[in-house]
Amino acid sequence: MTRNIRYSVLDLAPVVEGSNESAALRNVVDLAQLAERLGFYRYWVAEHHNMPGIASSATAVVIGHVAQQTESIRVGSGGVMLPNHAPLLIAEQFGTLETLFPGRIDLGIGRAPGTDQQTSFAIRRNLQGDIDGFPRDVLELQHYLGPLKPGQKVRAYPGNNTRVPIWILGSSLYGAQLAAMLGLPYSFASHFAPQMLHEAIAEYKKRFEPSAQLKEPYLMLGFNVCVADTAEEASFLRTSGLQSLLKMRTGTPGRLPPPVEDFESTLDRGQLHVVKSSRAASAVGTVEDVRASMQKFVIETGADELILVSSIYDHQKRMRSFELAAEAARGVNVPAETES
Repeated sequence: MTRNIRYSVLDLAPVVEGSNESAALRNVVDLAQLAERLGFYRYWVAEHHNMPGIASSATAVVIGHVAQQTESIRVGSGGVMLPNHAPLLIAEQFGTLETLFPGRIDLGIGRAPGTDQQTSFAIRRNLQGDIDGFPRDVLELQHYLGPLKPGQKVRAYPGNNTRVPIWILGSSLYGAQLAAMLGLPYSFASHFAPQMLHEAIAEYKKRFEPSAQLKEPYLMLGFNVCVADTAEEASFLRTSGLQSLLKMRTGTPGRLPPPVEDFESTLDRGQLHVVKSSRAASAVGTVEDVRASMQKFVIETGADELILVSSIYDHQKRMRSFELAAEAARGVNVPAETES
């Protein structure tokens, strides 16, 4: 017997060098429609601010636009950074989305600000959105999305009783522990921060407590893919995402650059370490290469779902990468008894 693995798409709505936000958002819809045709299970976009290379800062607006332009694929946030927002406002936004597109909306939430401190102040007008209050904010959000309670004075309209599925996102043990304690599905950002992946998985599964939303732990992992007809082309295309990763790590984010030849030969020791670390949750090459890497990763981690990221400069080549990734995923064969 084999275990069924779901595959989804995380779109960072990349704005590439020489282009603009309008084109990036058109590309989001284009890719979402392709993902639906290919059979991907869900399509998520992420909240980032003051980043010139990401066009999904108004995350709920982008989700609504994607849901309107698709028919059945689940659409959601990977994620909304809850310290930036009052839980009531998020409940109203996602309650409205669920009302418009019933049964199709996911609410993935994280505790990072998704930006720098100065921009955080510009978003909140103060810095009282304390990340240490994140568990309390999650419970408040659940409260607004759940059934009305006797005497409840503050309600989300729309929102109450929509029961939008909440996910906890993270890249450390903190998120794993909170997701386990609240009995929520957990998505680990292994596509850009794989260092604590196995520790977080073990913590989540060990501590998980069943809830009204989820009876058993459910684990989704971020996974980079860059697939092409030849391994050489895939390695070349992947250099755009790697350049972007290095810029993020040095605090100088920019638009997604075009690929370059002989990329690794230009890097210093520290940069090479970052690039090599990213390979822990990445697959680059042909369909056969990527299928083997996916299968190995799922068996090693016990993932229930992979959410795929593909940062490729040329939009048509990015679309082709997801077509080939879907082909690779269809051939992944994971024994039912696999445990992480």
